[in-house]
Amino acid sequence: MKRIVKKHRLAIRWFHWVNFPLLAIMIWSGILIYWANDVYKLGWGNKTILKFFPQSFYDALHIPYKLALGMAMHFFFMWLFFVNGLLYVLYTFISGEWRYLLPNRHSFKEAWLVVLHDLHLRKQLPPQGKYNAAQRIVYSAIIVMGFGSIVTGLAIYKPTQFYWLCAICGGYEAARIEHFVLMIGYCLFFIIHVIQVILAGWNNFRAMVTGFDVVKDTPVLSEEIIDDKP
Repeated sequence: MKRIVKKHRLAIRWFHWVNFPLLAIMIWSGILIYWANDVYKLGWGNKTILKFFPQSFYDALHIPYKLALGMAMHFFFMWLFFVNGLLYVLYTFISGEWRYLLPNRHSFKEAWLVVLHDLHLRKQLPPQGKYNAAQRIVYSAIIVMGFGSIVTGLAIYKPTQFYWLCAICGGYEAARIEHFVLMIGYCLFFIIHVIQVILAGWNNFRAMVTGFDVVKDTPVLSEEIIDDKP
C-alpha cells in the first residue's frame, strides 16, 4: 500500500525553482562576457589539451558576440541571485532545515557508499533521510560556491572600489580564474543533478514541485514528516 507524505517545504521549493533560471542566466551571460577574452585552457606551453571554449562551441550554441548585453544581464541578475541565495541560507537556519542539509561526521563515508550504489557496484544504500550523504555534501558545497561567486564577482566587477576584496582573492587575474572555475563547477553540477533526477524517477521530481512524496507503507522517518509552511 502506498501513501503520501510531506517532503519539501513550500519555501524550499520556491528557492530551488527561482535559483534554477537565475543560475542559468548567470552562466549564459557570463559566457557572453568571457568570449571577449577567452584565454583559458588546459595544457602546458604551446600544448593545448582543452580550450575553454573553441569556436565550434560558440557556433553550435549560436552564441551572439554581444559583450555589452552580457555584462548588463550579468550585473543585473547577480543581485537577484545574491538575494535569493541569502534568503535561502537565512531560511535554512531559522527554520532548522540546516539539520537535514549540512554534512555530519558520517557523511563522507556514506557518500562513497552512495556513489558505489549509483554505479551499481553496491546493492544496499546507506541510511537514507530527507537527503542522502552525497546530497548533503554537494548541496552544502553549492552554498559555499555561491558565496565564492559573489565575492570573486564583486572583485572583478569593481576591482578598484573593492581592492581589499580583490586582494583577498589573490588579485584581479586570480579572481577571474576563480570565478570561471566556479562557473565550470555549476555546469558540472547541473549535468550531474539532471542525470540523478532522471535516474531517481518521476516521484523525486514531483516531490520538488508539489512538496509531497509517494512511498510504500513503511514506518515513517521522523525527519520526513515536516510542516509545509513557508
